[in-house]
Amino acid sequence: MAQALGEELVPSSELQDDSSSLGSDSELSGPGPYRQADRYGFIGSSSAEAGSGHPPVDLIRQREMKWVEMTSHWEKTMARRYKKVKIQCRKGIPSSLRARCWPLLCGAQVCQKNSPGTYQELVASPGDPQWMETIGRDLHRQFPLHEMFVSPQGHGQQGLLEVLKAYTLYRPEQGYCQAQGPVAAVLLMHLPPESCSSDPRPREAFWCLVQICEVYLPGYYGPHMEAVQLDADVFMALLRRLLPRVHKHLQQVGVGPLLYLPEWFLCLFTRSLPFPTVLRIWDTFLSEGAKVLFRVGLTLMRLALGTAEQRAACPGLLETLGALRAIPAGQLQEETFMSQVHSVALSERDLQREIRVQLAQLPKSSPGPAPQPQTRLSGAQAIFESQQLAGVRGGTKPEIPRIVVQPPEEPRPPRRKPQTRGKTFHGLLTRARGPPIEGAPRSHRGSTSFLDTRF
Repeated sequence: MAQALGEELVPSSELQDDSSSLGSDSELSGPGPYRQADRYGFIGSSSAEAGSGHPPVDLIRQREMKWVEMTSHWEKTMARRYKKVKIQCRKGIPSSLRARCWPLLCGAQVCQKNSPGTYQELVASPGDPQWMETIGRDLHRQFPLHEMFVSPQGHGQQGLLEVLKAYTLYRPEQGYCQAQGPVAAVLLMHLPPESCSSDPRPREAFWCLVQICEVYLPGYYGPHMEAVQLDADVFMALLRRLLPRVHKHLQQVGVGPLLYLPEWFLCLFTRSLPFPTVLRIWDTFLSEGAKVLFRVGLTLMRLALGTAEQRAACPGLLETLGALRAIPAGQLQEETFMSQVHSVALSERDLQREIRVQLAQLPKSSPGPAPQPQTRLSGAQAIFESQQLAGVRGGTKPEIPRIVVQPPEEPRPPRRKPQTRGKTFHGLLTRARGPPIEGAPRSHRGSTSFLDTRF
């Protein structure tokens, strides 16, 4: 790697943590003055802009032990203690355990277990030439200054090519969307090839991508992207309710949601925010679902245009869009930013109610298929319950209780009418009365204890 770059890289023991690593768009301007890789693998990052640092080592170890304990008994944890999982995701999953936790949260591990040979078959199959050409043109654009993707022949770009090609074969009706590139690249950074498998290819990254495209954000990456327009309308409605002055300003300068929201939501903010903050957003997004994306978007709007001075400095469309891209780095540091995200007054119930309102207002003659927000699951708990239910239905069928009907007894010859003269009242009650009743005889019929109880 060092020879390919023409300069020596700083040994890993001397690397300084950098909490200001940027995503794809910020990297396109070229490397920094120093060829130094930060703890996330980005080359040329400036450690001089490091943020407030990360938690103490003791706290990191404590969180790692909690995650090891939860993931060791994952089904029990999700069934009984999901609130703890949610809290720990908001605090941030330790970097050493994201490869273990992300597939569990999004349900990719269950998908891989249920379809063990699917990915190998997809990788071995020839891809559609049209999609392969488009994917090949986009490979070098995904995090070009990351160690994993800096070389066209490196395992990063080759793994990205395999994952994206496999998805086009897995869902040929959807094909390839450019926004899938940065999403798959982040997954490959944290889900390395399976060293214990005979086929060391990034299968977990593929199944995580499938879950994100089909469970968390269905309708986002297809040819029509009908869900994006619906969520854009939902976002504007939430903005009008929670930040009315910002909403009014955007309308006055003509900034519609489709000018910024697709880049935020489709790429899961990988092109818009510092990389440590992106990882924290992903931790919470995989736990709580699309609600997190709306909270992050509302937080960015408030930070960029929340004050009257900020809005006055943006008299037009270009200035407003520039303000959304020029939020001070100090306000985007992971701890500070995520605490504001979690404080946004938007619950899952609020989001679903607004989706229903906007869905009812869609014109009946709108082109393309109608969005189906009901297919979107609200996070890890809903995915876990859905997979558990599917496992019960797909497993061995429960034994259906059999109802045994006794055949009717052959008719007995008629009895002579008994003589009751001189008989006791008890004897009168215990004599046989008529033909036997069909079915199993009741155990108390004609018993002395039953008579004693009633009389």
